[in-house]
Amino acid sequence: MKTILDEIVAQKRKEILEKKKTQSINSFKNSEHFNSPILSAKASILDQSTSGIIAEFKRKSPSKGFINKDVLVKDVVVGYEKFGASVVSVLTDEQFFGGSFEDLQQAKEILNIPILRKDFIVDEFQVYETKAIGADLMLLIAECLTKDEVYNLAKTAKEIGLEVLLELHSEDQMEKINEFIDLIGINNRNLKNFEVDIQKSKQILKQLPTNLIKVAESGISDPETVKELRQAGFQAFLIGENFMKADNPSQAFEQFVKESK
Repeated sequence: MKTILDEIVAQKRKEILEKKKTQSINSFKNSEHFNSPILSAKASILDQSTSGIIAEFKRKSPSKGFINKDVLVKDVVVGYEKFGASVVSVLTDEQFFGGSFEDLQQAKEILNIPILRKDFIVDEFQVYETKAIGADLMLLIAECLTKDEVYNLAKTAKEIGLEVLLELHSEDQMEKINEFIDLIGINNRNLKNFEVDIQKSKQILKQLPTNLIKVAESGISDPETVKELRQAGFQAFLIGENFMKADNPSQAFEQFVKESK
């Protein structure tokens, strides 16, 4: 049976074919941001003056539809940085998440902390594109990539100076970890049926390499959960929907940070 993830990846491959008609890797190499040094997400997360939270800007999701349709990027991400986000994550998938490159570039103009491009990266073309639009960090989702694809995409990312967050969903995906990965995310949400299970993170955490930054992702809505996961050994927490569904995401983030210390 076809899952939401299958559908998203199929659409992504179509989009890439279209883009390749008008853009090239060389055109990305000549862009404004391509040769600029990145801000390190690893360093920012390990900085004790930040919260360890990767705060996400996300307008919609495939499972919930629009979460916050009309909010402006700058109004949200400025508050994220001000109140202690270690990294800001910006969705760039348009069809399923309502994101855009413009969202990420607007965030880039005003932030002094690293930016994660959150998308479904399945082709080398997108790795160069990620650097060209100004991201510091790229997400790879193990669920939709083979071991070799993860290796090749992560290697390319490192060659052009990007950091890489590899997202796992189960123990059997651990074989896809390689030397080019900087951060390991464990998604509590099953991308096949979108159910959430926080305990999943803890089970996989114990088996991960000790030298990588560990990120708990999705389904985190309670500051107590952050405390619990931090105690278990996680150093970072990717949270978006919980803040974005509030009338004032920045304010919701500020309150959450205070309560999760």
